[in-house]
Amino acid sequence: MTTLVVCVDRGGGLADGEPVVGRDAIEALVMQVGVADPETSRVNSFLETLRVADDVEVDGEEAVVAVVSGGGDGVDADRAVARQTDQLVAEYDPDSAVVVTDSAEDERLVPIVESRIRVDAVDRVVVRQSHDIESTYYVLKQFLADEELRATVLVPIGAALLAFPVLLLLADSLTVAVSAIAAVIGVFLLYKGLGVDDWLAALPGAVRDAFYSGQVSLVTYVVGAGLATVGLFAGAIDVSNTTASPVILGMRFVFVAVPWLALAALTASTGRLTDEFLAEDHVTNAFLNLPFGVVAVGLVVRGFSAYFLERAGEIAPLTIPATSLGPVSIVGFGVSVWTRLAVYVLLGIAISLGGVRFSAYVTADEGVDEELPES
Repeated sequence: MTTLVVCVDRGGGLADGEPVVGRDAIEALVMQVGVADPETSRVNSFLETLRVADDVEVDGEEAVVAVVSGGGDGVDADRAVARQTDQLVAEYDPDSAVVVTDSAEDERLVPIVESRIRVDAVDRVVVRQSHDIESTYYVLKQFLADEELRATVLVPIGAALLAFPVLLLLADSLTVAVSAIAAVIGVFLLYKGLGVDDWLAALPGAVRDAFYSGQVSLVTYVVGAGLATVGLFAGAIDVSNTTASPVILGMRFVFVAVPWLALAALTASTGRLTDEFLAEDHVTNAFLNLPFGVVAVGLVVRGFSAYFLERAGEIAPLTIPATSLGPVSIVGFGVSVWTRLAVYVLLGIAISLGGVRFSAYVTADEGVDEELPES
């Protein structure tokens, strides 16, 4: 098996446009180029070519070592490299090639070599003294070649730089301009970092699929969103009509909004569970437990918010009015704040345990999977 170890030098112009082949010829070229320009990185790339050829021969393969050059920039230089590569392939008929380069510019010629022979590896030589500069240049070059990265990083920076003088003129305040730009950039970073753009891109397809497949959850999600909006609106109205400390306002908002939010979550989860029953032979325990868990959490949160509000005197204690049911009569009585909290907590625990028991019953009857659903 013969491997062509070739150093590509786009701007070299060596040996009158002919490829330099063989160890002795390349060693002489190293001396010639090194004496003419001791600071050039081409010397290092020529020596690396010899080292790679030695490694190939150690592995038991035959190595043909060569240097091809273009003699400048532009189409003529590229065509010169292509012609010299064709000459090497025709003369030595190698099975594969290893390309050695010393710059990002030379790496642009790798596809020319690949179009004529299989390239197993590309070895880029970076001179140690200029490692940081070369690496930075190469990273920037790769960054600018990536369209997605350019749109994600350069566009926000450019927009911020354009908006800054405009905001400075309109607001006539450096603080306002900097704060506005920082806020917009922060929102953008959260938008990209949390994957909101991916979710929004996939949302139309998911909605379309739900319409076409007739999923019950599509309707229950809409109903749930409406109920959640009602709960948030009701909580906001209740808070707006009350003057109290922030803690009390938060508790009042939770007390009023939680029943609506729990009902919204129960509606949405019930629709998803119905879809799972209709579409799958096996339903996961997570889907079975979800409606019970939503109701249990809602009761417990409602109980604790009622406890704090009653202790603060914002709501009246719970009382059971006197009731008569035929021969049975109930004397009215009041429920203490601790009893009220205990009833809510015990109801939540009981419903949660009921959900576990229900899922275990269905699992035993139908062989339900116990794995969590994929998100």
